Amino acid sequence: QVQLQESGPGLVKPSQTLSLTCTVSGGSITTNEHVWAWIRQPPGKGLEWMGAIQWRGNTYYSPSLKSRTSISKDTSKNQFTLQLNSVTPEDTAVYYCVRDYSWEFDSWGQGTQVTVSS
Repeated sequence: QVQLQESGPGLVKPSQTLSLTCTVSGGSITTNEHVWAWIRQPPGKGLEWMGAIQWRGNTYYSPSLKSRTSISKDTSKNQFTLQLNSVTPEDTAVYYCVRDYSWEFDSWGQGTQVTVSS
């Protein structure tokens, strides 16, 4: 069974870069059938799709976040990562890494709380 787990700092200062890693177990990120996505949920708001990466390296980003977002991968570690630059308190959210099968989000990490505050 595929499992995803987010890791990274829970507190980031404004203007800094938010960096999270998703470790995938029970399956490989090197698959043609899935892409690997990041989704977040700010407090009191709905889910927001941020972007995704194919194992070959193609990336996809939400237009509203594209200028600040970078998703990368490390196939040797079966991991993919999220970087969100120039964060503000509006970026405070629970961040999820997700396996995406043509917009069917079929496997989720447990989510990790990230707070942007000085």
